[in-house]
Amino acid sequence: EFCHFLQILALFLCLSGMNQAELSRPRSKPYFQSGRTRTKRSWVWNQFFVLEEYMGTDPLYVGKLHSDVDKGDGSIKYILSGEGASSIFIIDENTGDIHATKRLDREEQAYYTLRAQALDRLTNKPVEPESEFVIKIQDINDNEPKFLDGPYTAGVPEMSPVGTSVVQVTATDADDPTYGNSARVVYSILQGQPYFSVEPKTGVIKTALPNMDREAKDQYLLVIQAKDMVGQNGGLSGTTSVTVTLTDVNDNPPRFPRRSYQYNVPESLPVASVVARIKAADADVGPNAEMEYKIVDGDGLGVFKISVDKDTQEGIITIQKELDFEAKTSYTLRIEAANMHVDPRFLSLGPFSDMTTVKIIVEDVDEPPVFTSRLYSMVVSEAAKVGTIIGTVAAHDPDASNSPVRYSIDRNTDLERYFNIDANSGVITTAKSLDRETNAVHNITVLAMESQNPAQIGRGYVAITILDINDNAPEFAMEYETTVCENAQPGQVIQKISAIDKDDPPNGHQFYFSLTAEAANNHNFTLQDNKDNTATVLTRRNGFRRQEQSVFYLPIFIVDSGSPSLSSTNTLTIRVCDCDADGIAQTCNAEAYILPAGLSTGALIAILACVLTLLVLVLLIVTMRRRKKEPLIFDEERDIRENIVRYDDEGGGEEDTEAFDMAALRNLNIIRDTKTRRDVTPEIQFLSRPTFKSIPDNVIFREFIWERLKEADVDPCAPPYDSLQTYAFEGNGSVAESLSSLDSISSNSDQNYDYLSDWGPRFKRLADMYGTGPDCLYS
Repeated sequence: EFCHFLQILALFLCLSGMNQAELSRPRSKPYFQSGRTRTKRSWVWNQFFVLEEYMGTDPLYVGKLHSDVDKGDGSIKYILSGEGASSIFIIDENTGDIHATKRLDREEQAYYTLRAQALDRLTNKPVEPESEFVIKIQDINDNEPKFLDGPYTAGVPEMSPVGTSVVQVTATDADDPTYGNSARVVYSILQGQPYFSVEPKTGVIKTALPNMDREAKDQYLLVIQAKDMVGQNGGLSGTTSVTVTLTDVNDNPPRFPRRSYQYNVPESLPVASVVARIKAADADVGPNAEMEYKIVDGDGLGVFKISVDKDTQEGIITIQKELDFEAKTSYTLRIEAANMHVDPRFLSLGPFSDMTTVKIIVEDVDEPPVFTSRLYSMVVSEAAKVGTIIGTVAAHDPDASNSPVRYSIDRNTDLERYFNIDANSGVITTAKSLDRETNAVHNITVLAMESQNPAQIGRGYVAITILDINDNAPEFAMEYETTVCENAQPGQVIQKISAIDKDDPPNGHQFYFSLTAEAANNHNFTLQDNKDNTATVLTRRNGFRRQEQSVFYLPIFIVDSGSPSLSSTNTLTIRVCDCDADGIAQTCNAEAYILPAGLSTGALIAILACVLTLLVLVLLIVTMRRRKKEPLIFDEERDIRENIVRYDDEGGGEEDTEAFDMAALRNLNIIRDTKTRRDVTPEIQFLSRPTFKSIPDNVIFREFIWERLKEADVDPCAPPYDSLQTYAFEGNGSVAESLSSLDSISSNSDQNYDYLSDWGPRFKRLADMYGTGPDCLYS
């Protein structure tokens, strides 16, 4: 570092001496001024050089400006303008010395352009024309090389030959490339040897060792250095890292870890089930590790197949056919695994395939019975009697034990229980009468279970087709709405009819139409059989009148072609209508003549429906208004309730009470005047009863009602109308007088109530209260 400082100092002193020498050289040029003539001027200037990054405390001397006019007596002053004047560069106006007041950086600005002028100090007029000069910043090595794109990542195939290019790194130096060696960079590798190398001038990284194996090591970290000054001592340097990954090539063949495999498989395993998974090991990755499996030999070629799992590269062995322990107990497969993408460069490493043997042992399981056919088709006539044999199903136990089989019908498929099956023989018979028109085909499931193991159940399917017999008579194909015009002419067609039959004869239907015997000679209509399962109804007379007869009923006799044939009588209803000129019916009701013109039956029904709806609404409104007014009749403040003691049960006494509205009876004047306590037995009972007897019943009620009316008239809270309330009156008394027992204790009655104890437990309490026995409560 000290040597480097001495070099910079020597260079600075040399440049300063050169600037002084150049300034001393005069350059003459004619210069003319007004009023006088000069033949030459000596305006000294040149390009100045300033060393960057000056660290001194005093301003850095740049150079000197001098004019021949300047005699050194102070009459000339120098002025500096342009880039950095006064802020960076200052000039001594007396001597023309230029200094730099700040540290300069060439990488920020390489040169400054300034202008200088010499003025007469007294007149302030130029004595020389303005001159332009440049101050160039001299570079020093103050910037190290930098890798602007680092750190780097790169890849190179494994097993690449020596010298294979990996990646190029580039470092930049901000110093001046045109001056010295400050920006001349050389590259070297600090870490990553001996696997990789770097070219000093270009920065290209190459492989340095052959046969680098990704499976041994797949990633390397390199440190690359860039040094300026052509790598000489004192130069500055920078580093970057390069991560090199070895990419895979197919240089490893697949190999099975074992020469043979064995798997046990139950014979009940369904088709397409996975039997085993095998995998050949391959150290490569990605497409280079992709392989295919195939069965090349063995006795299970048609029973098993193998495919590859794309994600795991495993060979998946699956079943193609059902296994049967009783038929074959084991299978042997010869399986090959081979790479799908082989690199010819590495064929010398060996065959890129491998072989292994897989043995599959079939295990015996208890299998359910198997039917001789998966689907049985049977037919039976719908006329078959109960117990008719339809057919037979058969099943057997496929196991070596050959257990006996019992049969039954799955009643979920025969909910109506039309069929039965013999548990031992499998014979299916009818259990009910059959009807083809209700169900033409019955699909039932037959269950076969082992006698020794009922849990093993086999299923067979039976389709029973019901054969048709002619057991349904023909009938009209639809409900006909037949009309005839009042102005109809004889022989006019008024209806074409057809028939249907629920039966399904093999040769199709053939119907025959005719009028019944009682209708054959009618004078109104006739029937014509068209011989194509249709018939035509025609008129026989001229004109019809609704006032005389508005509806005609024509019985039609229909016979089918079955064996034996069946027949039926169907009645055709014919209405007489008023028709327009085109024969289109307008009005068909006889009562239409007395109705207003233009008012149809539908309109009349609509009017009646509206009237009925209005009546219902009125009734609802009246009912709701009455319900709203009812609470206004009673005064809530006078709703006084008293309790009536009930003695219709075994016990309880006064604890068993119910509310009863006594408001009406408590308004009687007599009752108000003669209130007594209910919890005390009255001593004189005869005082109140004669009062009721002395006044007629109607007088009592008349006075009571008038009193209530007066109260309502003066009551400000009463509704704006008088209300008449009806009160039921029990009466003045009875021949038996009071039956209450409340007076019994105080009275002198010698009545004996001992017989109450004989009436059972219900009267025990009364017997205890009023009996004279030794245990009497009130003795």
